[in-house]
Amino acid sequence: MNVVMAGAGSIARKHLASIKNIPYANVVSLVSVNAEEAKEVAEANGIPHWTLDLDEAMAQPGVDCVILCTPSPMHAAQAVQVMKAGKHVLVEIPMAVSLEESRMICEVQKETGLIAMVAHTRRFNPPHQWLHEKFKNGELTLHHLVVETFFHRRENVSALGVKRDWADHLLWHHACHSVDLFAWQTGQPLIKRWAQQGPVSKIIGVPLDMTIGLKSQDNKLCTVALSFNNEGPLGSWFRYICEEGTFKVRYNDMTDGWDKPVDYQWNGVSDNGIELQDREFFEAIKEGREPESSAHQCFVAMENLHKLEYVASN
Repeated sequence: MNVVMAGAGSIARKHLASIKNIPYANVVSLVSVNAEEAKEVAEANGIPHWTLDLDEAMAQPGVDCVILCTPSPMHAAQAVQVMKAGKHVLVEIPMAVSLEESRMICEVQKETGLIAMVAHTRRFNPPHQWLHEKFKNGELTLHHLVVETFFHRRENVSALGVKRDWADHLLWHHACHSVDLFAWQTGQPLIKRWAQQGPVSKIIGVPLDMTIGLKSQDNKLCTVALSFNNEGPLGSWFRYICEEGTFKVRYNDMTDGWDKPVDYQWNGVSDNGIELQDREFFEAIKEGREPESSAHQCFVAMENLHKLEYVASN
């Protein structure tokens, strides 16, 4: 499986580290807008070719697929570019920053028949997977999913502290994880939704605080609090409030409502969500099937984000 890695930032480096654990996958080219960064990351990871041009990277011999870890506003156009070039694509979340762009990706996937998958990593993190099976089997009954997603990002910089010329977004990026997760865990359409947002930052140009509420067809609730103003540890915390107990998830750690560790049994090939996600992408290509978290499956989340954006801004 010959892979092009488009992007050289923090999330691209996590994909590169994960792919090293997949024996049949090989990154043959790396793309970045910064030549110095591209050369440095390529050399550090033993990648034989680097370039500033995505088409040049895809023209390398034997390229099968591309993983897009580029700025969010570029995802849709580049996903289309990749599929039009005859390559499969894994798009980092969000697949796009609008409903129309998301629809375009799905339409091009249908036209080309290629794999188009979105990096909804929460679907692959072992604790969320374990809970998903419990919900499907009727062993647990979810009442309320409560999510906190907190960062301190009042300046327009990346996770590596590099200045950005585009704006990260609480709704279209960070809330996208939780909206998709809730729909996936319930397996039900979302019938009600509300959202509120704080003032728009004069520096970044997006709201720095947001609250979201969702209700599934079978009356399960989801509440999401998001902030770029929070001081403290960054990231997301998930609290599953169930009839049979409460489960708190943070990456691979899970506790009950009293902070006692939950010894969930996991027999997967890895406990790294990004590696499991990348393996699913590659295996779907090999097997010629729709992957978990395909663009079509994730389009539901984009429809709900579109509606939430309208509610929050009116």
